[in-house]
Amino acid sequence: MAKIVDLVLHHSDSITPDSVEDYVKAGGFEGLRKAFTMKPAAIIAEVKAAKLLGRGGAAYPAGSKWAHLLEIAEFPKYIVCNADEGEPGTFKDKLLLSQVPLQVIEGMIIAGYVFNSHDGYIYIRGEYAAIQRTFQQALDHAIEQGYLGANILGTDFCFTIHIMTGAGAYVCGENSALLNSIEGKAGRPRTKPPHLAEVGLFKKPTLVNNVETFANIPVITKIGGEKYLSYGTEESGGTKLVCLSGHVAKRGVYEIPFGITLRNIIYDPEIGGGMAAEKKLKFFHLGGQSGPCGIPKQLDTPYCYKALRNAKLSVGSGAIVVMDESVCVIDYLKSVTEFFIHECCGKCTPCRQGNQQLYIILNKFTNGTGAQDDFIKMQELIDVLTKTSFCGAGQSATVALNSCLAYFKDEFEAHIHGICPAGHCF
Repeated sequence: MAKIVDLVLHHSDSITPDSVEDYVKAGGFEGLRKAFTMKPAAIIAEVKAAKLLGRGGAAYPAGSKWAHLLEIAEFPKYIVCNADEGEPGTFKDKLLLSQVPLQVIEGMIIAGYVFNSHDGYIYIRGEYAAIQRTFQQALDHAIEQGYLGANILGTDFCFTIHIMTGAGAYVCGENSALLNSIEGKAGRPRTKPPHLAEVGLFKKPTLVNNVETFANIPVITKIGGEKYLSYGTEESGGTKLVCLSGHVAKRGVYEIPFGITLRNIIYDPEIGGGMAAEKKLKFFHLGGQSGPCGIPKQLDTPYCYKALRNAKLSVGSGAIVVMDESVCVIDYLKSVTEFFIHECCGKCTPCRQGNQQLYIILNKFTNGTGAQDDFIKMQELIDVLTKTSFCGAGQSATVALNSCLAYFKDEFEAHIHGICPAGHCF
């Protein structure tokens, strides 16, 4: 099995990002041209055959989401691209938007054609100001060349993409909060049901997919679902963009086929290249701050949705943060908890107050006042946040802590006795 695949990132480093001419020479818009010869249901069938799971983190089957929206009779329908990439350790959407924006645009146009939608929105995080300018130039050039706007490629289909900008709120990465923000409301999650396919943007049926998900659509349309599936595993079709950071030698974004192991990703010379310093791997954090942490004995787990889930790990956003033995686990968890305290929207009490209480307890361990009953308090808070928080941000805020309590309880115990294995605390 190949370690690195050039499927979604085809020619991403050899074309001018906003050049339609370069993109077409590299095979761009072939998926769109083929889509215009197909029925919407046939396109959805290819997406289903590809077993494309949502690349934003939730991993919901894209084909099922599209099929549900197609069955809804109400119009207009809106196409929304979630480019609010706020998950720490995740920067693959940034690469796609900055290097192959026309591929994301092509994916959105195909979706617009499938659902006879005439308006699409891309919500780009405010910190990506330079990328927004590049994306706007790509939109303008696509319109000039007849691939976007009125009567695309001489057909009766018209489609416009509008750029919206976020203001830096992590919670707007949640799809319903993102739609509220586009509408000019506070970026807070909605109660579901009704689902966004039924009552979405401006209370109309809406498709919301991640940047990477849309970037995969032209590929699937062009080569077919079965061919796309063959790059991955039976349960996880295609490839995944992974973001390597932390104490790994070769940090960056890599496109890998599903099925290779975590060990391959971190240690293979073609990808991570092993540890950056002469220190051992201590743990890795998968899928962003809301994902679980893993330990060396899990390195031979195949990187696919099912295998990772069975190992109590996850793909999530594709982030892989690698930590060596110089890191104090509790210090790291304090940083994770600080992030959720800062990014809490304040709507619900469990998330708003629970993360603050967890930080107080974690701080006790690092200043030498931790005690055995703090384990009980932490577990109670984990249960409350997981079961009663209003949205996924609060529900997943304690995933990293819960996994580290399972794998590193001895390190917590050592802190109770005034010992920090990493030599940082007290």
